[in-house]
Amino acid sequence: MNKTELVAAIADQAGLSKKDAEKALKAFTDVVEAELKKGGKVQLVGFGTFEVSERSAREGRNPQSGEPMKIAASKAPKFKAGKALKDSLNK
Repeated sequence: MNKTELVAAIADQAGLSKKDAEKALKAFTDVVEAELKKGGKVQLVGFGTFEVSERSAREGRNPQSGEPMKIAASKAPKFKAGKALKDSLNK
């Protein structure tokens, strides 16, 4: 499912216009992104948690030449599915 299909599904299920559904989806993603940038997390009980995972600097290898190289520290978004979501998938 791509973004257009997701917007259409949200609009259909919530009884909204596609334009309003797209605004709601954009607002959701903006709020989640802003909270993660602050170092916080967004927890939706029963669905899951969005949080930031910190990766420390490390040494890796260039796959073509095999030479060692430095990989800088970075932050990455992470989603952990909630119990209710996992259970609904395994029924």
